[in-house]
Amino acid sequence: MYQLHSLEEALKHFFGYDTFRPGQQQIVEEALQNRDLLIIMPTGGGKSLCFQLPALLKPGLTVVVSPLIALMQDQVCALQDNGIGATFLNSSLSYEQVRSREAAILDGKIKLLYVAPERLLGERFLPFLETLRSRIGISAFAIDEAHCVSEWGHDFRPEYRQLRQLRQRYPDIPILALTATATKRVQQDILQQLTLRSPGIHIASFNRPNLYYDVQPKQRQSYNQLLKQIRSQNGSGIVYCLSRRKVDEVASRLQQDGIDALPYHAGMNDADRADNQTRFTRDDVQVMVATIAFGMGINKPDVRFVIHYDLPRNLESYYQESGRAGRDGELANCTLLFSAADIRTIDYLIEQKPNPKEQRVARQQLRQVLDYAEGTDCRRTIQLRYFGERFQGNCGNCDNCRSPKPVEDWTIEAQKFLSCVARCQERFGATHIIDVLRGSKKQKIEQYGHHLLSTYGIGQDKSIDAWKMLVRSLLHQGLVDETTDGYRVLKLNKLSWEVLRKQRSVHIAVTQAPAAKAFDINPRSAEAEILFERLRKLRKQIADAQSVPPYVVFADSSLKLMAQQQPQTLEEFAQISGVGTHKLTQYGDKFLSEIRGFCQEQQLPVPLPSDTQMATLQLYQQGLNIEEIAQKRGFTTSTIITHLSELIEMKQPIDLNQLVLPEQQKPILKAIQTIGADSLKNLREHLGESYSYEDIRLVRAWWRRERDC
Repeated sequence: MYQLHSLEEALKHFFGYDTFRPGQQQIVEEALQNRDLLIIMPTGGGKSLCFQLPALLKPGLTVVVSPLIALMQDQVCALQDNGIGATFLNSSLSYEQVRSREAAILDGKIKLLYVAPERLLGERFLPFLETLRSRIGISAFAIDEAHCVSEWGHDFRPEYRQLRQLRQRYPDIPILALTATATKRVQQDILQQLTLRSPGIHIASFNRPNLYYDVQPKQRQSYNQLLKQIRSQNGSGIVYCLSRRKVDEVASRLQQDGIDALPYHAGMNDADRADNQTRFTRDDVQVMVATIAFGMGINKPDVRFVIHYDLPRNLESYYQESGRAGRDGELANCTLLFSAADIRTIDYLIEQKPNPKEQRVARQQLRQVLDYAEGTDCRRTIQLRYFGERFQGNCGNCDNCRSPKPVEDWTIEAQKFLSCVARCQERFGATHIIDVLRGSKKQKIEQYGHHLLSTYGIGQDKSIDAWKMLVRSLLHQGLVDETTDGYRVLKLNKLSWEVLRKQRSVHIAVTQAPAAKAFDINPRSAEAEILFERLRKLRKQIADAQSVPPYVVFADSSLKLMAQQQPQTLEEFAQISGVGTHKLTQYGDKFLSEIRGFCQEQQLPVPLPSDTQMATLQLYQQGLNIEEIAQKRGFTTSTIITHLSELIEMKQPIDLNQLVLPEQQKPILKAIQTIGADSLKNLREHLGESYSYEDIRLVRAWWRRERDC
């Protein structure tokens, strides 16, 4: 084992650095212990050194799997420039060159070999690999750009899936998986697909504080906008376009306007692409106009700007591509030119995917890009949340933070929205929730009975765009979650409940002044507006039965006061303006019943559920029974019963009748009233063996909840 000082000496010797960057030293030490590793470091974080230095300090050869010829050439060139024995084998080489390099490898002159996944597992290469293992030894497999292994990643490559064969063929050789970007779902997919064993997992912060992010509406004369943007920049830059045709067109026009620019895309021949890349990395030209084929792993640290001329396909791609700016830690600009017209182009590309599941996921990823482009929150908050990293916002280095839009208190609107999510049982996406709030007549609303919900139609005072703006901000601030399976189903979390319980306010940056309220009396809470709608429905039913206009029963102003003050007795109800003796007698009981029922429904959980309780609640709300929940969570049914009992006491939406037959409940309640609720054992002995501890526990929880109301 290498001590600290010798590792630093090796670092200085091979790479010229005096100290490790954050996180590198621990990774190198674990690699030297032959551990499997998952390493996620943002572009410019120094992840390549994490496998390169151990490769030089261990006996044998490290095989590096890399997806692109350009990437291999770049890293091998950099290593060779440091006097390190490294080479690559790929389709750009002649037969004689391949044989010459293979001989050098078997002679022990090479410490790092870069190959593509197709070659590594090819029938003709496997015998060479066996010879290599027996004669030289393979110290590790390093899977670079490991996100390519996951269909949930932004650059999925089917051939990467085959890399799981490495573990089967070489069970004793450690595997290091490295990538600059990976969501939690992609991380899990990498671990599973590559069969990593008890791996060390190292995830660095995705925040790149030196990058300035901004989104600009794409103007009608978009090329002139791009040209002006480039002329305002200093140093090298990359312009990303969606299509090869657009790349050629933009590069040509830039050249005509005096900008040193070159194209790069997969439609060019290998020699031209390699030549253009070399000229760009060597600063022979200022600008590379490229499709996403360019840039993965290109080691040009001084790119000062990246402009996305077209909409990226997903947020992960955007983070990766924009992250090619400022790898040296110096200030750099990342600009996205946004036009809704670009959506059609991406949608067409999605349509070309043969798998419906892939299409669904791709469309969700596109929606996330649109949420980013249209978002009013700190750009970093949005990006980092995508990768599961919480950022408080106000970074001071993005357009939304430097030129903030007016911030307004939308707590009531957020409570309405989250309340509707809860009442729809957390089974639908934002579009459906907005339809319910706005009182849509869509067939789907009636099919699920959501036109009968108390939240139906209470959001008509806001436009669809205003509600979407709120949803984006709730997601970006982590105040609500959504599934990542392509369906985008909204799920409440702890922060959601804090908003509903009035423990947390919601402020959002708005692009325009909010619409006027449905009525001019400012209610104290979202509940007041929800109750107002319910009272209006009751008033309409009474009016219809009497064949009179609703205002004859009660004026709106009276209903508003009822909704705000929420009287609980006839005496309190009589104090409402507009309630006389006759109306008190005629309508008092009906309206009080509606108000009391609403108040009981609105009692929210105290205390908040724990994470494990919330996980059980979400599965219950998806319609799973106790056994299915237990199996899904890997717990016993007894543990799930305990969770459900605790949730019932917390006034969470658990239907006791679904869990315990009503005819079983009555004797249990009677037993509790007779001997008390302190001892489950005493209750069971009193009731007899035909009553289970589980049923008694659940009914007792319901009794305690009702007792405490």
